[in-house]
Amino acid sequence: MTGSRPISSPLDALRPAAFGADPSGERMARIRRSPNFADGAFVNPEGTRRTPSGSMLTYLPTYFRKEERVRRAPAHAVPVHPTTVADLAVPAASGLRLTWMGHSSVLAEIDGGRVLFDPVWSERCSPFAFAGPRRLHPVPVPLAETGRLDAVVISHDHYDHLDMPTVRALARTGTAFVVPLGVGAHLEHWGVPADRVTELDWHESTEIAGLTLTATPARHFCGRALRNTQHTLWASWVVAGPRHRVYHSGDTGYFPGFAAIGEQYGPFDATMIQIGAYSKFWPDIHMTPDEGMRAHVDLQGGRPGEGVMLPIHWGTFNLAPHSWEEPAEGTVAAARRMGARIAAPRPGQPFEPETGLPLELWWRPVAVSPEGGWEPVGHVPTAGATAGGAGDGADDVVLQA
Repeated sequence: MTGSRPISSPLDALRPAAFGADPSGERMARIRRSPNFADGAFVNPEGTRRTPSGSMLTYLPTYFRKEERVRRAPAHAVPVHPTTVADLAVPAASGLRLTWMGHSSVLAEIDGGRVLFDPVWSERCSPFAFAGPRRLHPVPVPLAETGRLDAVVISHDHYDHLDMPTVRALARTGTAFVVPLGVGAHLEHWGVPADRVTELDWHESTEIAGLTLTATPARHFCGRALRNTQHTLWASWVVAGPRHRVYHSGDTGYFPGFAAIGEQYGPFDATMIQIGAYSKFWPDIHMTPDEGMRAHVDLQGGRPGEGVMLPIHWGTFNLAPHSWEEPAEGTVAAARRMGARIAAPRPGQPFEPETGLPLELWWRPVAVSPEGGWEPVGHVPTAGATAGGAGDGADDVVLQA
């Protein structure tokens, strides 16, 4: 589908390419027909505050306070896993393998199909190469070494999920792009052929390489330029193969719709859930670790031992006031309380949920140690444990840092 707003004035010519393009024409007509579009904008499943609930005068001192700023970045180099192209070329023994590349970027190998979610390979998640949040660890695997891709899936158009240089590089590989309604305008503006872009509304599906990809609801918002029109949709994603199915949350606040998604499309062998960049100043658009774990259990029909949860949207960029390691620590604690199975690999470390990944608290040696030291963790069910929460022994061992 084509339809993006052309440059119409000398001032528009100064608009950075990374801002993308606004939907227009046939694309905008389809957007207006969406049941999720009302009063000139896409709307959330329930009411959402997108701006800080407190005043900026309260928020900014919190963000820039020196002692807290130090804790928002690792104190030492993040241990990136040395995955090679040869590692990724070997088929997954179980049929399902996930490789977290950092933040929300995940390579999912599902029943022979290969899907890359929210790929961001740039040094900054920003429209500018000289400013904006910078990577806190290197990219684990060069983009060219991720191997064949059947589809690139985008959750929404924010810079830490939709990266223009990465999209342009992937466009040269001939892969297909599957995105929420309206996001195709950005891709076409950056040179992706229209016939390689599939745009979906919530609960619409497409089939690629034997996989069914379905856009599902999320509670968030969109926008890349100074004027955010809310004309591009945001989504979570379900990808199902003949034997396995996974869920990627994109960015979202907690909402009751997770249970409905799980009932309609689950249960899932693995969920990739956003648990970072949260704040009391924007409580409705990002989830805390506790909320993320609650979403995972909802998606699994209330069965915490079903499937494995991979925490995403943390560790790579400094986007919120919380400390760098807090999302991981909070997720481990929430998994222990709920009896849920988790995997917390280093960036670039492939794992197969069926065969397991021991939970190593790898972030502790590189984080700024909290006052009073680290909290003891105890038993946490991990990837490879049985649905009842008990594994073969080795998979349930928490390796203390």
